[in-house]
Amino acid sequence: MSSQPTDKDRQAQGLIARGWRWLRSQQREAWFHTSLVDAPTTTPSADLAKSQESRPRQKPKKPVALQAPQPLLFAPWQLELTPALKKTIKADVAARLPEHAQPSAAQWKMIFSTTPATCVVAGAGAGKSTSLVLRVLVLHHYLRYELDSLSVVTFTRESRRDFIKKLCQIFDKWEISYVFEKLREVVRTYHSLALPLIHALPGLADVRAFENLGAAGSGTDDANPFQLRLNDTQRQLMNECYRSLMGNDPVFAGHIASLRRGAAQLRKLDPQDPDVQKRLKALSLASARDAELCDLIEEYWQVAGSWPIKGIKIDRQAIDIKGFKFTTHGYIAKLNTWVVLGFDAATDAQLTRPTAKIPVWGEWAVKRTLFQAFCDKPLIWLDNPSDAKKVLSALNSKALSGPGFEYQLPGELAPAPLLDCFVAAATFIENLGLQVPDAIDRMTWDAEDPEAGFFAALRTYWPAFEAHLQQQKPPVMLFNRMFALLGEGADSRVGELPDDALRPMSHLLVDEFQDISAQIVGWLRACLTEILRRGPALATDRKAQNSSLMCVGDDWQSIYGWRGSTPSYFMQFNRTFGAHKHTRVLLIDNYRSHQAIIDAAEHIVASAPAIPGKKAQARTAFTREPVPVTVLSRDLADLARRAAEHHAAGDSILVLYRRNSDRQALAEHIQGLIQIDQALPLEQRRLRQLTFHSAKGLQADAVFLLGDCQYASRSPYKNQVYALAGLAQAGQADGYDSAQHEEALRLAYVGITRAIHSCYWYVESATKPGARASDRIEASLPCFSDLRVKPRR
Repeated sequence: MSSQPTDKDRQAQGLIARGWRWLRSQQREAWFHTSLVDAPTTTPSADLAKSQESRPRQKPKKPVALQAPQPLLFAPWQLELTPALKKTIKADVAARLPEHAQPSAAQWKMIFSTTPATCVVAGAGAGKSTSLVLRVLVLHHYLRYELDSLSVVTFTRESRRDFIKKLCQIFDKWEISYVFEKLREVVRTYHSLALPLIHALPGLADVRAFENLGAAGSGTDDANPFQLRLNDTQRQLMNECYRSLMGNDPVFAGHIASLRRGAAQLRKLDPQDPDVQKRLKALSLASARDAELCDLIEEYWQVAGSWPIKGIKIDRQAIDIKGFKFTTHGYIAKLNTWVVLGFDAATDAQLTRPTAKIPVWGEWAVKRTLFQAFCDKPLIWLDNPSDAKKVLSALNSKALSGPGFEYQLPGELAPAPLLDCFVAAATFIENLGLQVPDAIDRMTWDAEDPEAGFFAALRTYWPAFEAHLQQQKPPVMLFNRMFALLGEGADSRVGELPDDALRPMSHLLVDEFQDISAQIVGWLRACLTEILRRGPALATDRKAQNSSLMCVGDDWQSIYGWRGSTPSYFMQFNRTFGAHKHTRVLLIDNYRSHQAIIDAAEHIVASAPAIPGKKAQARTAFTREPVPVTVLSRDLADLARRAAEHHAAGDSILVLYRRNSDRQALAEHIQGLIQIDQALPLEQRRLRQLTFHSAKGLQADAVFLLGDCQYASRSPYKNQVYALAGLAQAGQADGYDSAQHEEALRLAYVGITRAIHSCYWYVESATKPGARASDRIEASLPCFSDLRVKPRR
């Protein structure tokens, strides 16, 4: 039985039609939007502007230019938050939450945002988590949005667990009945949110994620997709594909043989490297003592029972280094490669030749550096007997299990097993929204560049590996392949998703958005576009027929560029997520640190491109006087002493380090304090040791930073990929390297802003050229106390 439309129905239909015509016109206009950085929708106050003027002037940097503005992703609608409802919500919050948890005016602006797209710039200690939880409360409890139309996306499993706990606490205070498992489905990581969508696609119901294989337990919450080191289950699958290619593809086998030889050979150094230039001054002296040094080292190996070595012919071959004679120890005929024996300083650091002024390991280090910079012959340098066994085993490998050798691309911190290097390089390429074969086809290399062979092998291996995963029963898929299937590219299948599977993507609240990658951006946009296309057909109720996106982040805390993320999408939020109207919220109040900590951290990061108007203000009353960030020369004993004093005073402590070797070196000094802390009940323990990266989201009364933040290398392949992805400036050849220099400053900012009232930064003397975060320290500023021992001139 049908009924005729009423006048009210006709009016509603007319409004909808006009809205859609307006939307289409806005989509056309959006393509002509020319601003590179979205201006904040709020104007800084006079006090804020004045504080900005007091900063040291920095040469402005242009932000990275991304793609053209995207079409509008949302219908022209707004959240139905009336003044009366806002008043009710504020009264309820005032009654149920303590005074210190009451939102500020800026936080209320975030909680009450009515536009489809909201960008929240939340500095360190800004109280974003509580605000996000209250936003969920408003949507579900007061506006009656069903939980299955909401998704909160966190960056890590730990932050997910923390958010679920806070959400449960708020629901309890409001006496809202809920099923815990339902709340767990609302709060997800990117990866645990994507997997159910993949399972909803036809033919993929039983697909498993490669990154989850071999993880403790069987649930999607147990795996860490950011862990690039392979476990045994994953490595077995990769080795199976590797063996198949080695047996069936002679070209691939040839690339691997070349990589194996290259990995064994001595890594080249730039002749202009400061270490090379320093040791070049000892060239004549090093040549004069070389024969005696060779005799001593060879005898050292013989005593250890490690020389001679089967497969290496004893051959004292003369090598010319800039007109001076040096000597090798052996020769491998089948590789046409000479061999030099090294000396393990850890075994006998004090061994010295008669009449020599420096130990043997120092003389050996000089020779090694000179060979790295100036030797033009193929050369394998065996650092120690165990290293010799590993190298020779790899060279003689028949590839029955896997490659059996490590490789190191320029720009990477350390060598890693070859297949791990394949995963890291392919993941970086895909995180930037590119396909591995296509990106490699567009790279350019000199004919003799060893990277050319690596990427030629990866070009063959990666598609074969993905096909091998698909052949498993049940099939296996990489998360990046899942994101591609759910993204905007030619492979997208997002249009095949059933309505109930797509519905949780309707209203998204995304945390840590500054660390997002192009791959994730494409996925979110594709889902929002599909929701817009389906319109009311998607929803089971009127409220859920539209979509919204709230992204929370801080571009100053973007520190995962080495993994393929970039803050550019966050900095250009309006361009990235087109909408008829956006809201920009600045949370600049800091409820964690005192002002000296804030000022020091912001001074360090000030020269990096940033969203304007972010000068933070401390809003917590402290009983202690503010203490400047104390900068000291590296002294592990002093660090341990100060940490023990703070621990005895009842302070919580974070010790943050840059390298595992730093933690190992500190262990003997801080072991006593560790034992004292571990003797306390679990809930009273106050000492944690973490890397700078792992500390994001944490805080402590006293923070000890061990090591500088510096990017001192170059990554030719990542520079190329950066340009291919459109993340570099036009004509910029080192876009990735430049971004990493800025990221080093942001990493220092993250470290410093973990501190509530005390921060000590132990900085070693520079050993490599390149800008360091500590170079930004200005002793004349009251927020720093620079107690470093000045080097003698």
